Amino acid sequence: MARAALAWLLCIPLLAGARAGAAPPGRADLPADSLYRIAPLQLRDQDGARFDLASLRGRPVVLGMFYASCQVVCPLQIDTLKRLQRALPQALQVVLISFDPAHDGVARLHAVAAGHRVRAPAFRLTRLEHGDLDALGAVLGIAWRILPGGGGYSHNVVFNLLDRDGRIAARSEKMDGLDADFVAAAQKALAQSASN
Repeated sequence: MARAALAWLLCIPLLAGARAGAAPPGRADLPADSLYRIAPLQLRDQDGARFDLASLRGRPVVLGMFYASCQVVCPLQIDTLKRLQRALPQALQVVLISFDPAHDGVARLHAVAAGHRVRAPAFRLTRLEHGDLDALGAVLGIAWRILPGGGGYSHNVVFNLLDRDGRIAARSEKMDGLDADFVAAAQKALAQSASN
């Protein structure tokens, strides 16, 4: 986890357009390694609702990335996250951010959400409206590149569990079943959030 915190601190200037450690107004009370310290990172979900990443503060959330026209890995990722939600005793919000915002408009996100039977706000498929997508991917441990011939993207899948203050509490790359350590970390984060 120390490497994740260090990577985050190194990426703050890219994300916030400010010197490392400087919090945007109103976010000075957040820990230094909180993703919510990012200067405006605005998203739009499958229903067209805009929200700032920092508005998720106060409860744990799973954050990852995908692209809507993916036919193999991303559908599996969504199914894995649905299984995770069902395995937990209380609601855990999932937010997936498209790394193909040029093609993933609200209509396409809505169609994918409908096809997978997921609904906002519990499961949000989103596109970045304002912010630095590449730097966000670096912080989350997610990389992608366009495949030759424009046939989609090559990318990895990483699930990031954020605690109530936006710190990365756990990571998982497992998609062939649930990651027991990640489930346990999610249960712990939910319990801590409920007790505060």
